Amino acid sequence: MNMKIQHEDPPAAGGGAGSPRPVTSAVFLSEEPSGLNEGASFLQKLSEPELSALREAGTPRQVCAGAGVFHQGDAHSGIWLIERGVVRTFYVSPAGREITLALWTAGHFVGGPEVFGGGTHIWSADAQEDCELLYLTGGRIRGLAETMPRFAICLIEGLVAKGKCYSALVQMLGTRSVTERLAHLLLIFADTSGRPEGNRLVIERKLTHDQLANIVGATRQWVTMTLDKFQKRGLISVGRQQIVVENYDLLRAEARA
Repeated sequence: MNMKIQHEDPPAAGGGAGSPRPVTSAVFLSEEPSGLNEGASFLQKLSEPELSALREAGTPRQVCAGAGVFHQGDAHSGIWLIERGVVRTFYVSPAGREITLALWTAGHFVGGPEVFGGGTHIWSADAQEDCELLYLTGGRIRGLAETMPRFAICLIEGLVAKGKCYSALVQMLGTRSVTERLAHLLLIFADTSGRPEGNRLVIERKLTHDQLANIVGATRQWVTMTLDKFQKRGLISVGRQQIVVENYDLLRAEARA
């Protein structure tokens, strides 16, 4: 398996209708959509020989859509580099309530923060579609960090990007109403996977009301009701297979209310 390392800076999101469509991006609640894919190229400083050493240290894993990658409460044993597909990280409360933390795409890794192993996972991860991953044990990661200074720097930068992600998520959950979070999430999906059609943006990721609810911290029923309100006001239109942003500026105003 060849590592599909991104060697270009991820494109900025947030351009609104008519903007060039960016590559598939990670998604999480954040005030700054331009930083969503910041960690996707964390290994780009490695040379080809260093990338080869990284490949040799890892184990390719195929994970089918819907299958778990790791589970909350499991012992930390290493990290998974995403080669292809989308991996969701999520937390389940003692009462059984679930919240999606992020959707990670190619170039990112999951399984931190205990990258050297030890402790237990404080959230879970599952494959949202068929995925190709490269698994690195904590021992292999430590060995690479001790013998390959540039890898150690890359690893730190990857962890910094993850820290920013979860800080942004906490800020959004703590300072924005659930209605604002839903409007903001629709903007993020429009910016990262929106196909322009005139002044409209067709969100090309298939999104269920359950998925949206788990990201913004609401119930499916509330999301259905609020999407209907947005539609009646002309902000969006909702079909069986897609959501279309009809008025980007009004939706952005709703997100900033």
